Amino acid sequence: MPYFFYGFIFLTLPFKKPNMAIILNIETATKNCSVALAKEGKAIACKEIAEQNFSHAEKLHVFIEELLAENNLQFSDLNAIAVSQGPGSYTGLRIGVSSAKGFCYALNIPMIAIDTLQLLAKQIQIENGIIIPMIDARRMEVFTAIYDKSYKQIRNTQAEIIDETSYQEISEKMHLVGDGTEKFKNTLTSDKFVFHSDVIFPSAKQMSELSFDKYKKSDFVDVAYFEPYYLKDFVLTK
Repeated sequence: MPYFFYGFIFLTLPFKKPNMAIILNIETATKNCSVALAKEGKAIACKEIAEQNFSHAEKLHVFIEELLAENNLQFSDLNAIAVSQGPGSYTGLRIGVSSAKGFCYALNIPMIAIDTLQLLAKQIQIENGIIIPMIDARRMEVFTAIYDKSYKQIRNTQAEIIDETSYQEISEKMHLVGDGTEKFKNTLTSDKFVFHSDVIFPSAKQMSELSFDKYKKSDFVDVAYFEPYYLKDFVLTK
């Protein structure tokens, strides 16, 4: 719940829920700078670009302003901001979360956090087996988790080094998605592994349904204290 100073007293203002929820979804955890507008859990417009060099700082606010203008909306029409919480790029997450916080403070609207790996998993539909999204964490390490066909997480998120012995205990089909999977095509050679090479980055488009579900449940994060889920400590390199 948002708060502000009035003298020395903290006052809180309740969020008002309208009949029609318009949510701005922001995904910046990877090289993909992605923004989507959604009404009642349905994506109505999306802008995104994935570049080798991160361009989130330059593109994010431009995309947001263009989306609103092209759909005849104002910032005041937004009812919530949803942001991808990680794991992923330290810099990308900082940019996305900082922007979301700024909008929520200014507009007095709630903030919703969505798991990045779940977004990545939702880009495919399967009838059998499990989904293993992988985000590149440099060298032979990836950020990964395991989801069932209904996108329910069945193994905790972790930073993992993949080798020939990985996932030997699993007998069912494993569907691999994300930019982290490319490193392991010559390592995970069993026919149990299905590589979906066309699914590389998470997208704000897949946030629409998830963010609306949380919105209906008032499952919001504290704007003042929320931090992205980095999973690993930031390491500065020259």
